[in-house]
Amino acid sequence: MEPSSFNIEQRPDGAELRLSGSWSIHRARPSFDPIATALAPESGVRRIGFDATGLGDWDSALLMFLVRIVNLCRSRDIEVDFAGLPENVRGMLDLAYAVGERRGARREHTGNSQLAHLGEAVLGIWQDAHAMTAFTGETLLSLAGLAKGSARFRRSDLWEFIRNCGPDALPIVTLISLLVGMILAFVGAHQLAMFGAQIYIADAVGVGMAREMGAMMTGIIMAGRTGAAFAAQLGTMQVNQEIDAFKTLGFSAMDFLVLPRMIALVLMLPLLCVYADFMGMIGGALVAISLFDISLLEYANETRSMLDLADFAVGLVKAGVFGVLVAMAGCLRGMQCGRSSSAVGFAATSAVVTGIVLIIVSDALMTVLTTALDI
Repeated sequence: MEPSSFNIEQRPDGAELRLSGSWSIHRARPSFDPIATALAPESGVRRIGFDATGLGDWDSALLMFLVRIVNLCRSRDIEVDFAGLPENVRGMLDLAYAVGERRGARREHTGNSQLAHLGEAVLGIWQDAHAMTAFTGETLLSLAGLAKGSARFRRSDLWEFIRNCGPDALPIVTLISLLVGMILAFVGAHQLAMFGAQIYIADAVGVGMAREMGAMMTGIIMAGRTGAAFAAQLGTMQVNQEIDAFKTLGFSAMDFLVLPRMIALVLMLPLLCVYADFMGMIGGALVAISLFDISLLEYANETRSMLDLADFAVGLVKAGVFGVLVAMAGCLRGMQCGRSSSAVGFAATSAVVTGIVLIIVSDALMTVLTTALDI
């Protein structure tokens, strides 16, 4: 069977399009450009007809080609005569154009003004604040139920979450904390060396890790690692309608799903913070000992003389707050997840972003508070 082709002939009463060959979606179709050129406004064509005597087998490929011609002719006010087409082709074209396009059916994109975007952003922030407040209230009620002994969840789940939030996170916490300690040592080392005060590298690294960087870096690590995992787990349960099943069976989703995750993270993050503090101090010691001729005993004595329990207490309080915020962000985004796989990915991403933002904001507030109280 010969391939699809056409030929346009100009006549005094208009143009005629002769169709020949096999018009199938499995065969290559000729270019539409010659037709667009022949029907250009400057050509003066006001009518077009068809000759299908050489047409072979056809399918939807021919119909799509003819529909494209009809749409072009209508846009240029050219009359279309279907008389030369096979009867079944004319019937399908008549059916296609029997009912006009319903007004408003086509999706139209209209750009919003900057004021509209600002309003949407404000409403989004307000809705997030309202959801966070409601979730906080539900969490407090679950904690109250736990204190009274009425909260129901599996103890095996709690131990599993503790293992996941604690021992399983040690490798990444070790690496990041060690590098952060080395970075802190490098930042001030050369300036201190100019005044012969290399020994104070220990002070800078010790205070920085104990009060700020240990808790903050651990919180950010757990937000990216555990907070996202919580959101993905709960989001997947939301997609599979498992949370709806819990509610149908009379189980509290907050007690059974959120509470053990929050308890595990709040318990483990301060312990990881202490571990991160010491790993950061070891990283600073490696830099001071290897590059600035400071002995390990001198470094240890200077660190011990500079730090006291209040410095570690500030870091532990921050770590506890960060644990609550990361757990709430992860669980909240997971519970808010939609019913599709893409919604699970969005929930995990949103949990990480929300957790990190809350960590930075709360750390800034607590730092200002501790400075004002001279702690």
